[in-house]
Amino acid sequence: MKLAGRINSIIGKHIIVVCCDPAQLPRIHTEVVDRRQKPVGKLVEVFGNINAPYATVYCKNTKNRITGEKIYTK
Repeated sequence: MKLAGRINSIIGKHIIVVCCDPAQLPRIHTEVVDRRQKPVGKLVEVFGNINAPYATVYCKNTKNRITGEKIYTK
């Protein structure tokens, strides 16, 4: 498991914005899991500044997610 980043904000019921580490950018369309390896969603887009990139994760449900939580890629 590689660290994808920390949840920065939750938008609606299906979108999570993640602050990523520029040295370890996750690949697009990879599955994203939490620390217990439960599925969170799929990484859809990477955007922003080169030194501080953000990623968008599409989820089925954002109900149990909190800002600041670490998420990982498989």
